[in-house]
Formats: sequence, structure tokens, C-alpha cells
Amino acid sequence: MKKQKEKIKVVRAWAEYIKVEPNVRLHITDAGEGKPIVLLHGWPLSDEMFEYQYNDLIINNFRVIGITLRGFGKSDKPYGAYDYNVHVADINKVLRKLEIKDAVMLGFSMGGAIAVRYVSEFDGAHVSKLVLAGAAAPIWTQRDDFQYNLPKKAVDELIKLNYQDRPKLLSDFAKIFSATETSLNEGIGNWLNGIGLSASSYATAQCLIALRDTDLRSDLTKIAVPTLIMHGKKDKICSFDLAEQMKAGIAHSRLVAFENSGHSLFLEETHKFNTELIKFAGK
Repeated sequence: MKKQKEKIKVVRAWAEYIKVEPNVRLHITDAGEGKPIVLLHGWPLSDEMFEYQYNDLIINNFRVIGITLRGFGKSDKPYGAYDYNVHVADINKVLRKLEIKDAVMLGFSMGGAIAVRYVSEFDGAHVSKLVLAGAAAPIWTQRDDFQYNLPKKAVDELIKLNYQDRPKLLSDFAKIFSATETSLNEGIGNWLNGIGLSASSYATAQCLIALRDTDLRSDLTKIAVPTLIMHGKKDKICSFDLAEQMKAGIAHSRLVAFENSGHSLFLEETHKFNTELIKFAGK
């Protein structure tokens, strides 16, 4: 009986949804006990993408808070602005509501870009360490003075396809998500596709616009917390060049290359991904 009582002590009941403004609630996964790790998903996914991180982190005595951004997954899907500043304001409200202190914030892909803006904008409030995984930063599209990753025209085509045939957009995206088209099995691919379909068409397009147009180079220089950069060498969505640019721009940062991964390093090399995260978070 005593053992059962001890088990019950570690079970906490937090709200699954947190209201960030009138008629806008975000879906939150909040589980485990210990040092907090905040997980920010990529486009066009949700906090469900971290299924194979949650258990490892909880077992290793971390409290894990997965935040699904507005417009995606089980979060509310209002019309209106979807730039990075809107998302970081939402995240700050969630972390204040949950009274989070000294968290490790991990952002994947677009979530990584948003994490960069968050730490820069709020001077690291609630956050003591940063992890950027396959992050779409400092800029996702090419400029005259930034010749890396995708041309803007390619993103314009994605936005156009979103409004014509969103399932095809997701299918095409899936083909370049990993190192090869067969790096992830069919079941995992179908699972990810289902998560992507749960996003709103409007949010899917608006976040592509934010990805296309936002320049975070000045934000990088404002990051003062220890930062781990994890990036797939075979990434076709956020090229490895971006990781090198982040490493050069963020003081106190360390880059870990995932030699066998494309963009989906959290699934292609799950053990390495989780091990590096746990090691960095636990220091």
C-alpha cells in the first residue's frame, strides 16, 4: 500500500488546454517531475511529434511541457496574425501560467526559429538553456547577403499548393523530410501525415509566410544562454549550412551533427537525439 501511495504522489493533474487570449487555447502536454524541458514543434506538426522523446525524458526525471502552437494539432485555430512574435507571446503566457523556471527550451524546425525569437525577445525569461534541432534559422530563405537554403520562389510554390491541394503539399514534404524516402517506415510516415492534416490550412500558409520572410540574424547575437545545436547532415528542408550559421552567430553554442539524418533527426537517430538532449539538459 505504501508503494502505491508513493506512486500517486508523482502524478500531477494539469490543464490540457491553456487560454492565451479570448477564444484561443493551446494544447499542452505536461508530464513528469523534475527539471522542466519545453518542446516546440515544427511546421505543420504539433506537440504529438515528440512521442518518442516524452517517455525517455520522463524516465530520466524531467518534467516535459509540449506546447502546440495556435493553428496546429489540437490547439485552437483562429484567423489573424501568425508571425513569430504572436507565437512567442503565446509561449510566454503558457510558461508564466505554469510557473516554469530555468527550463531547457527545445525548438524543432520552425519551432527552433520561434525559440530563437523567444529567447531574444524575452531575454531568456523562464529559460536557462536552448536546444535548436533542425532549426529554420537564422533565415529559411535566400537573400542577396545570405545564399543558403531555399529560394523564396520555392516557398511561394508551397503556399500556392497549400490552397490548391494541401494533402499533396504534405505528401511532397514527406518525400524530403528524411535522409531518403525510405528512412522512415510507412507507419511513421502515415502518423506524421495525420498530424500535419490536423493543422488549419490558414495557419499552414501563414507560417510558411513567416518562415519565408523572417530574418533572425540579429536575434542570434542576443542569445546569452548555453545553446546546443543538433542538425542532420542530409537535411533537405533546413540545410546543414544553417546549423553552421547558427553556430557562428550564437555565443556559447555547440553543434552536434547527425551524420545519418535528414530533417527528421528526432526519428532517424532517436537514441542519439534523446541522449544528447538529456546530457545537455542535465548538466
